[in-house]
Amino acid sequence: MSPRSKSMDRPKDLKKAGRDLYFYLKPYLLPLVIALLFGIASALLAIFIPSLVGSMSTLISDAIVSEGAIDMGEMAAMGITALVLIVLSALFSLFTTLIFNRMTLRMSRRLRDDLERKINLVPLSYYSDNAYGDVLSRFTNDVNLIVDSVNNSLSPIVTGAFQFVGCVAMMFATEWRMALTAVAASLIGIALTFLIMSRSQKYFLAKQEALGDLNGYIEEMYGGHDVVKVSGADEQVKEEFVSYNQREMKANFLAQVLSGLMPAINTFVGNFSYVAVCIVGAIGVSEGWLNFGVISSFILFARLFTSPLSSISQGLAQMQSCLAASERVFSLLSEGELPSEEGKTATIENVRGEVEFEHVRFAYDDEPDKIVISDFSCRVKPGQKVAIVGPTGAGKTTLVNLLMRFYELRGGSIKIDGVDTATMKRESVHDLFGMVLQDTWLFEGTVRENLVFNKEGVSDEQIMKAARACGIDSFIASLPKGLDTVLDDNTAISAGQKQLFTIARAMIQNNPMLILDEATSNVDTRTEILIQVAMDHLTSDRTSFVIAHRLSTIKNADLILVISHGDIVEQGNHDELLAKGGFYAHLYNSQFDEGSGDGSIDSIIKERGMAKAS
Repeated sequence: MSPRSKSMDRPKDLKKAGRDLYFYLKPYLLPLVIALLFGIASALLAIFIPSLVGSMSTLISDAIVSEGAIDMGEMAAMGITALVLIVLSALFSLFTTLIFNRMTLRMSRRLRDDLERKINLVPLSYYSDNAYGDVLSRFTNDVNLIVDSVNNSLSPIVTGAFQFVGCVAMMFATEWRMALTAVAASLIGIALTFLIMSRSQKYFLAKQEALGDLNGYIEEMYGGHDVVKVSGADEQVKEEFVSYNQREMKANFLAQVLSGLMPAINTFVGNFSYVAVCIVGAIGVSEGWLNFGVISSFILFARLFTSPLSSISQGLAQMQSCLAASERVFSLLSEGELPSEEGKTATIENVRGEVEFEHVRFAYDDEPDKIVISDFSCRVKPGQKVAIVGPTGAGKTTLVNLLMRFYELRGGSIKIDGVDTATMKRESVHDLFGMVLQDTWLFEGTVRENLVFNKEGVSDEQIMKAARACGIDSFIASLPKGLDTVLDDNTAISAGQKQLFTIARAMIQNNPMLILDEATSNVDTRTEILIQVAMDHLTSDRTSFVIAHRLSTIKNADLILVISHGDIVEQGNHDELLAKGGFYAHLYNSQFDEGSGDGSIDSIIKERGMAKAS
């Protein structure tokens, strides 16, 4: 079972979701109350109309029975009164809609703002445990559902309740026996509605979970579409997609069926109440204790009485979806955040780039007993190029994440120019490093915007200087609008060119230190040489850490750290390590033998059956 499907088995606290939603609505309490008051006024005005229609019917029937003239003045007065009530009721209803729309739009903006703030504060481990597509679904589907549900359910529930109570009062004030008939006929629908509500919440929650899982899977597979094609995994992906899709369809179907039953039940109850009123009314007229005008009033009352029941039941169905979505959104908003750093004031002026690891220990929060890095110590001199070598899982990327303070140490310290990074704010640490990763990232925007990302005051001359150093100046010159050309899905740009763009961006950022996740394994030889030259230019006179995947690219490193199981098993430059004849030498010599795969460290270990430790 995938991690996403497991999430559906966790117990859910819908009461807490309701409380969270209420407290989130509190800042909008005044416009909410005003909107509801307009809605209540609209509903209450509507319940006087049947009585006026009944009085008009009685006036007509009495005139017919007595064969006299109809008092047209009184008829006109009652007609104008009914028209005024109808217009006022419609206007108040319009005001309710406008206020709710404005309020929910502001609420939507605030929700997304808070989510955006939150994702920058949660630990990096959160993204390891949750699919990106599922997180995205909370931003889009769940927030939209909350806003739509509040907009379409809160007002109908409250105004419907007032209309229901007011209608009952008016009916009993008009004729108690007819009122009992209408109420008794409607009790069936009320009982069935609450029975369905009590049993259907789990299906609405399952629907939102399944939709998040489906979005997460689609995002993952679309992002790795090329890998899926090359691996010939189309059928496997299709089967898994069908499984996710069927689960979402099943959950959605059950939720929709149960919510769809309520309008059908309300329609039945409305018709049943209408028939009951007509039958009892006919009996009352025949026995002489009822007149035709009262029957006319109760025919309208029967419709008006069941209408709020329908609104309330549909609003409650919407609110179920709202609570399910709220729980997912507020679970993200309640995630633990990185510790506050308000008291950390340490900074580094005139950075030299000396880095010292002292007895560093680390384990992930979800596996505190599984030590990833047990006792790591190393000193890096200013301006040195440090290559980090080791098989997958050895701790290379983890070490870099600790250096950047994406994770916190379990023990030991990391110092830059003698300053413990734990005493600095994370943003201050991040500002010290430029990063060039294996996964390139270009967004839809101009070439200039992509290269100067988040840096101000950069001239075109500086941009082109970096472009020339990376060998992409001719590519930029060939574009229709040069630096002002918009890069989008229609722009033909190779993987190697994207990588050169990210290197040029790092040059323009001009951070004092660098982290490079070697990115030459998926490009041709000529492009690899260009990238290597650009990276050598970038690392000149800067302390740099290179996560090495192929040994042939790090021969000129000042210091090579060979890591296995979180510990340094060898360290030195290329010649020193070869002279030792140890793990590194074995790896390096093996890559020139036949059957060494693509020359990467992992392929050499796999082909040679080498242990992952020295």
